[in-house]
Amino acid sequence: MTFRLLAATGIAAALALTACSSGGRAQREIVQEVQGGANPYLWRATLDTLSFLPLEAADSFGGIINYDWRAFEESPDERVKATVFILDTRLRADGVKVSVFRQIRSPAGDWVDADVDPDTQVQLENKILERARALRAAEIS
Repeated sequence: MTFRLLAATGIAAALALTACSSGGRAQREIVQEVQGGANPYLWRATLDTLSFLPLEAADSFGGIINYDWRAFEESPDERVKATVFILDTRLRADGVKVSVFRQIRSPAGDWVDADVDPDTQVQLENKILERARALRAAEIS
């Protein structure tokens, strides 16, 4: 197991050094190769923006990030989860789609599906896009 960890660290370092010695385009290609088919800025921005939700599964090749249910102290009888689809390898406004799911606890104690304000999904998509643009701008600077 130690050998695998050392090998993975060595490969990651070699890729990072190769990317640093090349231009920005080569760096983005390496990041995409490592990340898979998803845009690396949208991927990182999604993880940053929705870090308050527990991560259930992530597939960078398919561009899907699933978050698990989370209830908040302010409303313990309500919980939410999200799924994010990164639809493009480029940083585009239509490159990310967020689906939010909400449940409320019934008087019997069961979780029942509830409506989600469609604006919530749009706001999350916009926050992810803002963060992705900031990450890209920071890399260019």
